[in-house]
Amino acid sequence: MMGTAFEHPIRVYWEDTDAGGIVFYANYLKFFERARTEWLRALGIGQHALREETGGMFVVSETAIKYHRPAKLDDQLRVTAKLAEGGRASLVIAQQAWLADTLLCEGTIRIGWVDATAMKPARIPSSVLERLT
Repeated sequence: MMGTAFEHPIRVYWEDTDAGGIVFYANYLKFFERARTEWLRALGIGQHALREETGGMFVVSETAIKYHRPAKLDDQLRVTAKLAEGGRASLVIAQQAWLADTLLCEGTIRIGWVDATAMKPARIPSSVLERLT
């Protein structure tokens, strides 16, 4: 994998939990999305500005998730994002959710670059790739 992992703190709220009081499995995808967005922002890549400047945007095209342990209400998680694979039209981001030193969930998210108007695959602008790698 490339570089070091970006870390983003996320607090578990009522809205994140299910009837059993644990984080609903699909909400880890939301946590991963927030961490990826903040990772890009930390690299100077604001997604709204990126769309305005380039006419393109990232979209999720594939996910793979493995759950290890549950998170619960009020837990303070560390969610990471790290570039695992870089390509001209898509990237694979490795992500994890941690509670202290316990790995709760991990996965990979493939994001592809598309023309924002036509919603068709396109090449990631070189100026964006340079900031990511």
